[in-house]
Amino acid sequence: MFKTISKTAAALAITSVLGAPAMAGDLSIIFDDLNPAPKAGFEAAVEKFKAANPDINVTVSINDREAHKTAIRNFLSAEAPDVTSWYPGNRMAPFVNAGQFEDVSDVWEAEGFSDSLASTKSAMTIDGKQWGVPYTYYQWGMYYRSDIFAEHGIEPPRNWEELLAASAKLKEAGITPITIGTKNLWPAAGVFDYLNLRTNGYDVHNDLTAGKIKYTDPRIVAVFEKWKELVEPGYFIDNHATMSWQDAMAAFIKGEAAMYVMGNFAVESMRDGGLTNDQIDYFPFPEITPGVARAEEAPTDAFFIPANAKNKEDARKFLAFIAQPDIQTEWNATIGQLPINKNSSVGDDKFLQKGFETLSSASGLAQFFDRDAPAEMAKAGMEGFQEFMIKPERLDDILKRLDKIQARVYK
Repeated sequence: MFKTISKTAAALAITSVLGAPAMAGDLSIIFDDLNPAPKAGFEAAVEKFKAANPDINVTVSINDREAHKTAIRNFLSAEAPDVTSWYPGNRMAPFVNAGQFEDVSDVWEAEGFSDSLASTKSAMTIDGKQWGVPYTYYQWGMYYRSDIFAEHGIEPPRNWEELLAASAKLKEAGITPITIGTKNLWPAAGVFDYLNLRTNGYDVHNDLTAGKIKYTDPRIVAVFEKWKELVEPGYFIDNHATMSWQDAMAAFIKGEAAMYVMGNFAVESMRDGGLTNDQIDYFPFPEITPGVARAEEAPTDAFFIPANAKNKEDARKFLAFIAQPDIQTEWNATIGQLPINKNSSVGDDKFLQKGFETLSSASGLAQFFDRDAPAEMAKAGMEGFQEFMIKPERLDDILKRLDKIQARVYK
């Protein structure tokens, strides 16, 4: 568990005698990523906060991400830290609804975050109030072999018809249009989310993952009917259920597959495989329903103040600090992701530049199916997505099964 460091009576006495300013207090922070780059980015930001606030005694605890998902349910009800990392959207909703997160709308108002963090405001808002402050996100979309496209005279598709036409042309040339690995399920969720966002829009994505509409709803059935137009002609790679996302990357690197619906973290694997910026590129997932505002998949990480925090004043200072443009610039340069503050700077990497432009101009940011849906529903949903991609003729049974699970999970 997290341990706070309390001031001794002697230290307080010395402070009083010398007339020095009293310590603002102890600030305890729990972070959720032990991987080297995220850990380094967080620790560097904390050191800068400490230097700017020498009167605040900061202590930190860093958890494994999966362990944190379990631990947070315990420490929010018991010995809460002053600040904790967590996720926006429906993933924060249970804690907001249970009164376990602090309303920080005052921080947003004082710092002008409705403007500088506008792209994520909807994801941070419930009942018209903001409940945390985000510090990083990254784009999803369609990564493609630009050299293969050029060779076959294909332009990046802007709409569904152009995507189908490009896929047909690639298939005819003996190239798999889209690679994917669904062994670990979540890559299929990325495809589903984009099909839903482009067919129905951001609100329907949120209503589905919040359990407000059924999987047999005609709007969701329409998503799967679009998906069939990619599945039935064989536009996805064969045997994807046996492959991880890294396994599926091999066909892309070898030029055997031309497109990949994936997050920006995959670019490193593409480059490690020997591909250059001249061979790979990115475009937002194409339009399906004309007029539907373009929302994007952008998994976002944020910090929250537990309702039981002891030092909410300094916790608010920390939340305001981590959203400053220079802090977000440096932090995201370390972790290779995107700053959310629109006044931050992004490196020269073309994928980060395109991602920043894509997300900054999006109408809404979805937090990915397995973040937005409760864990049991997410697992069942992704299993259904994988099954559909293998046996699309089972669609009716899959959707009815998901309705039954939804009724139980959200009861």
